[in-house]
Amino acid sequence: MSTYKILITQKIPDIAIQMLKSKGYKVVYPKDNIPISPEQIKQEIAVIDGLISLLSDTIDRSLLEKADNLKVIANYAAGYNNIDVGFARQKGIIVTNTPDILTNATADLAFALLLSIAKRIVEADQFVRAGKFDGWGPLLMLGADVTGKTLGIIGAGRIGQAVGRRSAGFDMNILYVSPTSKPDFEHSTGADKVDLYTLLAQSDYISIHCPLSDATRHLLNRKNFSRIKKGAYLINTSRGAVVEEAALVDFLRNGHLSGAGLDVYEFEPKISEELLTMKNVILLPHIGSATLETRSKMAELAAKNIIRVLETGRAVTPVI
Repeated sequence: MSTYKILITQKIPDIAIQMLKSKGYKVVYPKDNIPISPEQIKQEIAVIDGLISLLSDTIDRSLLEKADNLKVIANYAAGYNNIDVGFARQKGIIVTNTPDILTNATADLAFALLLSIAKRIVEADQFVRAGKFDGWGPLLMLGADVTGKTLGIIGAGRIGQAVGRRSAGFDMNILYVSPTSKPDFEHSTGADKVDLYTLLAQSDYISIHCPLSDATRHLLNRKNFSRIKKGAYLINTSRGAVVEEAALVDFLRNGHLSGAGLDVYEFEPKISEELLTMKNVILLPHIGSATLETRSKMAELAAKNIIRVLETGRAVTPVI
């Protein structure tokens, strides 16, 4: 058995720790819900062979320059914009992620947000709990129709397509923006590939599923918000910085947008004070993949990637 040292920056399901320890690896991990601090990561980075990181961990060039023994970074997420992948590659460090596993959980949540904001579910629940319900009324908590409306999907990767398949059950018209065409998706759902401006102008609901990159940062900026169909709803379960949050607040406040369902934020975990006061906004604490089954499978895959790289030099799910 090898005496490789592995650092896990936050508490994740035990299966990962068990798998790594069964290989004889020394595993450093938090015993409670307090993450390993950035300072401790800096202290450990020079002596560890493997790292299981989360999106909240910044694994940048300055940190990687000190990683003399590091062979693999297993990011506990589908995304990996928290890692300087290019520099890691230069140093011969393999970077992996957890794709596919969280597709259905995240798509379920995105569609739950869509239905909840359209039907004012959270607002209505709070109304009842506050003792304000005194009987049925013809104008009480009127929401918006979903069936037959147009859904615009920004980013038709695995999760975006999964959301589209769910919307087909509501007879929604589907528009999508993607760098490449998705013929199978189009054939199975009737989706149409369009440019961004067309999607913004025609969609009743817009759901964001693109990764965060230099090209997509503030993709929905003030100018593009002005192109959105008046009265539309915005759903974001991707990355907060795809949306210019200050502009989102303004377009919600002036009524151009009817509402928003958000699981991610531009300056996460900080959230705009104005968003916190808006009744037509649902705010979730980044729980897109938060099911017991999904998070356990993510942990298992992260551990498999660490083990595979250390034993063979090849990953199960390398970042390309």
